[in-house]
Amino acid sequence: MFKNYQFKWFFIVTGILTGVTMISLLLRQDSFKEVQWWEYPEYAFQISLTLFACWLIHGFFLLHQFPWLNSYAKHFLSNIAATLSTFALAYTLYRLLPRTALIQNGVPFDTISDFIIHFMGAFLASIIAYVVFYSIHTNNALQNSQLENEILEQAHLRAQLLSLQQQISPHFLFNSLSTLKTIATDQPTKNYIVQLATVYRYVLNFNEHYLTPLKDELSFIKSYLYIMNERFEEALCVNITIPDEHLTFLIPPLSLQLLIENAIKHNMISPEKPLHITIRTDDSPALIVTNNLQLKKTAEDGTGTGLKNITQRYKLLIHKPVQINNDGLNFSVNLPLLNK
Repeated sequence: MFKNYQFKWFFIVTGILTGVTMISLLLRQDSFKEVQWWEYPEYAFQISLTLFACWLIHGFFLLHQFPWLNSYAKHFLSNIAATLSTFALAYTLYRLLPRTALIQNGVPFDTISDFIIHFMGAFLASIIAYVVFYSIHTNNALQNSQLENEILEQAHLRAQLLSLQQQISPHFLFNSLSTLKTIATDQPTKNYIVQLATVYRYVLNFNEHYLTPLKDELSFIKSYLYIMNERFEEALCVNITIPDEHLTFLIPPLSLQLLIENAIKHNMISPEKPLHITIRTDDSPALIVTNNLQLKKTAEDGTGTGLKNITQRYKLLIHKPVQINNDGLNFSVNLPLLNK
C-alpha cells in the first residue's frame, strides 16, 4: 500500500523545491542578517511537512475509487482538500513555533492580504504535488496495463502452440467419432457421440478468443451436462435460470465448465445424495454458480488450478474480482459478466 504512494518521488520533489527556496533565501542574505544557521533546516522541515500533507491527500484520492464522485469532481475535491489542509498546517506551525528571525522576515498571518498570499502558496504547493503524483500514477498504471497485456498475450501464444502441437490427435478423434456415429445402431449412442464431439470442438477452439458470449458458453454446457447426466443420471441435478437479456454478456471461455467440474470432483454424488447445481445471473451483472456441499471424505487428486485459473483470467481480462462464498451448506462462485 505504502509503495503506491510513491514516497521516493515525494522526497525528490521536496528536495528540489526546498533547495530552490533555500537558495533564494541565501541570495537575499542581506535581508536576513539576523537569521541563525539552524533556522534554515527548520524552515525546510516546515516546507517538507506541508508538501507531505498535499502528497498524502492527493495519493488518497487518486489511489481510491469513490462511486459518488466522477473523475473531474474527484480531482477538484483533491486539490481543494490539499490546499485547505496545507493552509491550515502552515497557519498552525506559524502560531505554535517560536518566532525566529527567518519567520519574522517572512509573510505573517496578520492581514487579509497575508492570508491570501499564504492561501495562494498552499494552492501552488497542492498543484505541484498533484501534477507530479498524477503523472507518476498514470505512468505506472499504463506500464502495469502493458505488462498485463504482454503476459496475457504470452499465455495465449502458449495455448495456441499447444493446440498446434496436438492437431493430429483432434483430427484423428473427430474422424473416429464420425465413423463411430455412422456405425452406431441406436439413437442414444448417436446422441452421446454428437454431444461429445460438440464438447471437444468447443474445448479445442476456445484459445481463439479471450472472451465468449454467455449464450455460446451455455450451449457448450448443455452438451457437457448431457455427457455428465449419462454418467450420474438423476444424481446430478442442474438448474439453469438466465434471462435472455443476459445471454449477450461475455465471460472467459470454459470458466462455467470448470466450476461444474469442480463441484462434481469434490462432492459425493449418489441417488440418495444428489448434487444440486444452480446457474443464474443477477443485475450486477454476474453469473452465480451454487452447489450444495456434501464433500467427499477422501479428496480426489487434482492440480487445484480450476478456481485459480478463473481468478487469474478475470484479473487479466476484466479487472474484476471473482467472489467465492462458502457458508458450510452451499458453495457459490460469482463471475462478473462483461458487456460488449
